[in-house]
Amino acid sequence: MTTQGGSVLERVRGLLREVARFGAVGGLGVLVNLGVFNLIRHTTELQVVRASVIATVVAIATNYLGFRYYAYRDRAHGGRTREMALFAGFSAIGLVIENGVLYTATYGFGWDGPVASNVFKFIGIGTATVFRFWSYRTWVFKALPQVAPRPAAEAVREPEPPAGPELRRGPRPEPEPVKN
Repeated sequence: MTTQGGSVLERVRGLLREVARFGAVGGLGVLVNLGVFNLIRHTTELQVVRASVIATVVAIATNYLGFRYYAYRDRAHGGRTREMALFAGFSAIGLVIENGVLYTATYGFGWDGPVASNVFKFIGIGTATVFRFWSYRTWVFKALPQVAPRPAAEAVREPEPPAGPELRRGPRPEPEPVKN
């Protein structure tokens, strides 16, 4: 079975490669996010969600570089300002999703111990990741259009040399210079 962009198997393989690259960058972002979060929590008196927001912003900056130059390096590069604005906007929505989960657990249910904070921070990251994957690939790092191969009937053919008396043999003579 084939589709406009290739066979279904080729498209699934392409999606799996994209998910793997997204996951590699995202995995690094999770480590940065949780590392900065715990560093802030253990060295300052900032509230849980404020520490989480700072950690998320640091991870977003790290992730942009990874997505642009690794995961989506083969995607369209038009309008860096537009791309960064869209990335920042969708990342901000992801930040609200991620930290909304932590906020609800901390202030809604009173689960604010170190382990609970990390568990709900991680759940928030996972929830926001689904949104980020969809939005980044759909709006920010758009796929370049596939160039479909032309069918053999439409292929450009070289004209065949004439047969018979018109057929020239040997090198062509140089044209004579134009005299004024």
